[in-house]
Formats: sequence, structure tokens, C-alpha cells
Amino acid sequence: MPSVVGLLEQRELTARRRLDDLREEADRIQAELVVAEREWNEWVIARSRVDEVLSPGGGDGARPDAAEGLSDRGEPPTLPASLAAAKPKSVVPMWRAGLAWSALSVDYQRIVQVLADRNRLGQGPLTCQEMAGCFGLDPVPGTVEALRSKMKRLTARGWLTEPAPGRFTLAKAVAAQGAGS
Repeated sequence: MPSVVGLLEQRELTARRRLDDLREEADRIQAELVVAEREWNEWVIARSRVDEVLSPGGGDGARPDAAEGLSDRGEPPTLPASLAAAKPKSVVPMWRAGLAWSALSVDYQRIVQVLADRNRLGQGPLTCQEMAGCFGLDPVPGTVEALRSKMKRLTARGWLTEPAPGRFTLAKAVAAQGAGS
């Protein structure tokens, strides 16, 4: 009959081997996660660049089909209100007086709303990490870069300003319009 100490040592050895195997697997998965996150970030950046190029006024050269939709005065046609409403994955319109926040997609509206609330409370600009915290998201590189891309796009379109590198706030005209409504 085996001894109790021998049985305990055997079970301890089995548990130790399982622990080592799981640690190896966790390390392998962690390495795969790093590679997958890097690849995902590259796709986010690529999509962002394509959005910039394809957006009105985003590229250096005009798109070949851009002239087709122009009016006699060379301006883009005005869309009915029902078509001008934001749709998922829609392009961020250039800010102009009278343009409602509803022209933005929901993700962009949330960013503008957080910055409007901060502006109303007299608080300063936000970083992308702080914005992630406002949304209850972990400030991991992928999340932060996705927010940075959106905030830079809003800045380029006149909705936000970047008073210091990496810190964003509502543009004065947007804040003034929001205060009046």
C-alpha cells in the first residue's frame, strides 16, 4: 500500500505539471494576442486613412466621380433632412453653423457630448485615455487609438480643437451653438 506522503507528492507533481502547461499556453496566447492586436491596430489605421482620402476635401486630388454630383455652382447637392441624418459608418461632415450634432454618427455624438458636458462644467480638454475612461473602456492601445482617430477626424472637420498635442476640446463655435440649444 502506498504511503500518504507518496500520494500527496504524486498529486502535487501532477498539479505542478498542469500549472506549467497552463502557463505555457497562457504565454503562447498572450503572444498571439499581441500580434492580433497589432494587426487590428494596423487595420484601424488603414481604414482611417481610407476614410480621410475618400471624404469630401480629404484628399489632395479630386475623385474622378466627384464632379458628377456637383450643382451648377460647383457645390455638392443638398440632401433632404431624412438622408442627411447620421448612419452607421457615415462620413463626418464639416462643421458649419446650424449643423446639429445628429448629423454625426452615434460614436461621434458621444464624444461631442462628453466634451460639451466638460465645457459646460468649465473643465479643460481631455486626452484619449481620459475619454476611454469616460466611456467605461479600458485604456488599452487599440481602444485609445480608435478614439484618437475619431477625435482627430472631428478636429479636422472643425467640431473639435486640439489646444495641446493629444488634448481635445469642443471648437468655440460648436460650444457656443450647443450652449444656445
